[in-house]
Amino acid sequence: MLKQEPFSPTRGARMSSSDFDTVVYVANAGDGTIGSYRLHREHGRLEPLATTPAAENVMPLALSPDRRFLYAAIRSQPLRVLSYRIEDDGALTPLGSGRLEGSMAYISTDRRGRHLLAASYGDSVVSVSPIGADGVVGDVTQTCPTGSNAHAILATPDDRHVLATNLGDDRLAQFRFDGQLSANTPDAAATDPDVGPRHFVFSPCGRFVYVLGEFDASVTTFALDADSGTLSRRSVCAGLPPESELTRGMPREEIPDGDDTPRIWAADLHISPDGRHLYLSERTTSTLSTLRADPETGSLTFVANQATVAQPRGFEIDPQGEFLVVAGERSDHLALYRVDAASGELSHASDAPAGTKANWVEIVTLPR
Repeated sequence: MLKQEPFSPTRGARMSSSDFDTVVYVANAGDGTIGSYRLHREHGRLEPLATTPAAENVMPLALSPDRRFLYAAIRSQPLRVLSYRIEDDGALTPLGSGRLEGSMAYISTDRRGRHLLAASYGDSVVSVSPIGADGVVGDVTQTCPTGSNAHAILATPDDRHVLATNLGDDRLAQFRFDGQLSANTPDAAATDPDVGPRHFVFSPCGRFVYVLGEFDASVTTFALDADSGTLSRRSVCAGLPPESELTRGMPREEIPDGDDTPRIWAADLHISPDGRHLYLSERTTSTLSTLRADPETGSLTFVANQATVAQPRGFEIDPQGEFLVVAGERSDHLALYRVDAASGELSHASDAPAGTKANWVEIVTLPR
């Protein structure tokens, strides 16, 4: 198993936080724009920098492995992915667009930055698109039917396999990957029934995969076999406090008209760079939860749950693990939190104005 090292904006000596700028990018689906902000670490605040045009229903975003390019999927017609170069000052320069065959709920690059992977919830497909040497994503070259409601897709740390969640089938599809996808053996790993696996992350060591259940806010831990690219289920941890009054969720399109029962609606999941804490967002209660992770066993323990912006769909932890930025689809502002490395505690630092239906966050460190 290849060990993943924390991202460093330059090679060589370890850098301190004063050696680089941190820029936050946020997709605003309602405005059709990408907002950018400078993170001032010493003051704990976000400074709005620019608003870059994209298109209606811009979501999701993804970064290239070298952090030189930003990609944005457009979920309005024509379906496509936009490529931007990240300039030295954090500005975004449009480079081109590539056709997508589906409305993509999630995009990511492979570990070498040569291919864009995408998952479509509505079309229940995953796809592969080429990324040129200039960083531009071309038209899709492979589209694969998968289980019901594909929701997230990531390459394994060694880039030889790909995993994708199928929310409607309570499983993770398992693929071999050599620039094209082919079904692995077995072709899927299962979560518990009616979990609705949505987003997932790898532990920094690459040994574990943590999967968020949209319908119960649980996080399932899987062990990853690096050689085979297959998963084995280890444990499940609740992501909401026991006293939560929410009922188990269900697909929004299946909720009867007039039924306003408060249901679990978990959204996003991220792990601290040291692999010791996971965070998840729940949209119905507009909260963030903190879980403690054992890097040796992958086991999780619920720590805390706290209020945040309205309907928090997306958030991200900065590469240094010092701050967390969260966007709410029904909020007019972003929230910035300081992260206590020892306890994982989140303390609110400040807010910043956001666009309409802000939904996805990516964070880049740039050397000064």
